[in-house]
Amino acid sequence: MKNNSSGMTLIVKTITRITFGLILIYGIYIATETHNGPGSGFAAGIIIALSLIQLMLAFGKEKIIGKIDEVKGITVISISGIVFLSILAFGCIYQRPASKIALFLADISLAVMVGMSLFVVFLALVLLTGRREER
Repeated sequence: MKNNSSGMTLIVKTITRITFGLILIYGIYIATETHNGPGSGFAAGIIIALSLIQLMLAFGKEKIIGKIDEVKGITVISISGIVFLSILAFGCIYQRPASKIALFLADISLAVMVGMSLFVVFLALVLLTGRREER
């Protein structure tokens, strides 16, 4: 009962359309509401990456690679890494306790960096597997 387009069946695509937004919102919630807790940015990044991986598994790699490829992913990782390190360096240089806004921005940038890093690793593994099958 597979349709001609890439990806999985219509049922899986429909469920993914519903759950993708919910999982993404939950990841954003974890990043924004628990930013004082340890490891919250990392956990939020994993949840965000899982929502993107679910989208790729349901709709096929061709659709997702058209929107997010390795270059865009690495650019997002680099920018969020620079923001995260800049906030931490600013706190170390001035030796002051970080404000709540700085901790919030550091957690958001960490969540984006971890989420996109995991998704780019998954994307690289998918592309390497596809190249191996073409040989």
